Amino acid sequence: MRAGEWITRSASLLRPSLEPKAVAAGTAVASASPRTTRERLQATLRRNQEALSPRVLRRTLSELQAIVDPRVSEVEGSRLACEFARWYARASADERRDCWLLMSEQFSPDPRQIKVARERYEAALGTPEEAQAEIGLRRAFVSPRARLLQRFSGYPEGMRFLVDLRAELLPHLKSDKRLLPLDAELEGLFSTWFDVAFLELRRISWDSPASLIEKLIKYEAVHDIRSWGDVKNRLDSDRRCYGFFHSRLDGEPLIFVEVALVDEISDSITPLLDEGAAPADLAKATTAIFYSISNTQTGLRGVSFGDSLIKRVVETLKAEFPRLKTFATLSPIPGLRQWVAKNAPAELLAALEQPLALAPKSPQRARLMALAARYLGQETDNGKPCDPVARFHLGNGARVERLNWAADPSPKGLKQSFGLMVNYLYDLKRLDKHRTMLSKGEIPISRAIEDLYG
Repeated sequence: MRAGEWITRSASLLRPSLEPKAVAAGTAVASASPRTTRERLQATLRRNQEALSPRVLRRTLSELQAIVDPRVSEVEGSRLACEFARWYARASADERRDCWLLMSEQFSPDPRQIKVARERYEAALGTPEEAQAEIGLRRAFVSPRARLLQRFSGYPEGMRFLVDLRAELLPHLKSDKRLLPLDAELEGLFSTWFDVAFLELRRISWDSPASLIEKLIKYEAVHDIRSWGDVKNRLDSDRRCYGFFHSRLDGEPLIFVEVALVDEISDSITPLLDEGAAPADLAKATTAIFYSISNTQTGLRGVSFGDSLIKRVVETLKAEFPRLKTFATLSPIPGLRQWVAKNAPAELLAALEQPLALAPKSPQRARLMALAARYLGQETDNGKPCDPVARFHLGNGARVERLNWAADPSPKGLKQSFGLMVNYLYDLKRLDKHRTMLSKGEIPISRAIEDLYG
């Protein structure tokens, strides 16, 4: 029997469920800091807070090593990875955390190989051997961890397993820096595996499978979908909804955008979400309003789809509706209220508790609009716009076009931004210019925004 098969078939006999859960009184020693997996693998007994005993930890490491054993074929390696994933699905949260630690700490590049490769590369600089030495250095930095994760991606549900694993891992990174290498490895691989070249743009319509429409309802992150009537309105004849899909996550949109086809830039979300409103006349539509963009996979955080999605959707819309000339958003300002709370005087904050009651020419309303314009047009964090939605659209080449009072009177809109929303304009001839401005620390804004804060 092959070693990998013996390990897999014997796993059920060695799992924590059959391992003694407690040690004799007085034998467990509290530690000021958690032990590394290297220390635990050399130990005999577990300590407090350690899910897997040293014995089971060693066995689990052996199973993971068997998956990447160079003597094991791709097919067999993927089969072993699938078997491990099945156990992982039944494991407790703490047991899964121990698996992450093993992947992170026990599958790093060999520092000795890196040192030798670096010395060879430095010695070869400027010689005919430089190119070959560079290849050797690159190979030395490739970790066994990457190979392990690639083996997990080899079976049909493997990509789903890895995306979900990272989603579960992310909240633990701040409290346990030992997990950072595993997260970085996953993000790097995902950036390649989910490159736009491997994604398919699909339209989501009322005729799409019910399972897909249910995912639209589940993942909508900007304006909650309240009913089937609501979602039907968003998929009506004057609307378009598109998503990026990956063949290994078939049926699951990675990101989707909802678009309204209208005759001018929208200044309120209310009519767009009105289920009773008649569809707009497509023959008169000159403007496409992107009013909701939602990422669906937490595990793909850091992998950018939005820029490519908007470009592809614009191209698709222009092909179907040649009259479309204007492409803009109607976007929330999720960070505004928190920023205003830190930068506005107490008397203004008190007046803003009921922003919809403010008269059109009230000084408090004017001051809030000025603050919002400053927040979007001037405030940066490490050279990037403070607001996360602004960061996304401005990074894609849009500019801050217009602020809209009482554009989102919902409780969520009032809580986030006093009901304000913003239009970002995608001027297709100036996208590169706007990106260049942003790279130099200058936020692209319209004259209307500039006039608000003078």
